[in-house]
Amino acid sequence: MMKNTILTLASLLLLTISTSAQETAVVNDSLTETTQMAEKQEAALKEQKRVEKEVEKAEKEQKKAIKNQKRAEKKQKKAERELKQKQKAQSNFDKSIKKHKDAIEKYEKLKTKGKLSPVDEEKWLEKIAKYNRSSEKAEKKLK
Repeated sequence: MMKNTILTLASLLLLTISTSAQETAVVNDSLTETTQMAEKQEAALKEQKRVEKEVEKAEKEQKKAIKNQKRAEKKQKKAERELKQKQKAQSNFDKSIKKHKDAIEKYEKLKTKGKLSPVDEEKWLEKIAKYNRSSEKAEKKLK
């Protein structure tokens, strides 16, 4: 009877040990799965951060490109304005030179024909001097 009791206790002990081993294996498998899931989540977080950094970098480059484009457009407009001003100054200079030359020619023509009174001659000389000053101003604006 004692043998039977010992055998029964031994069987129970073996049964407990084997159940315990099975439970340990299940727990180990569960721990392995949990570790793998944690690693996958960590890898996904790293990938998400990398993608966010790339997006931020692309946005920053886009802003920089837009800023450079605006700067270039501003320079172009400034250059166009300066060109227009120079063309206008050249036009004004050409007109003032022509008026001065025409006034001198008309004065000489009237003077040679003898159709200028001393008062008219003085007026023509003042007019010629005025056109000369005007052309000098226009020449200064050209430079």
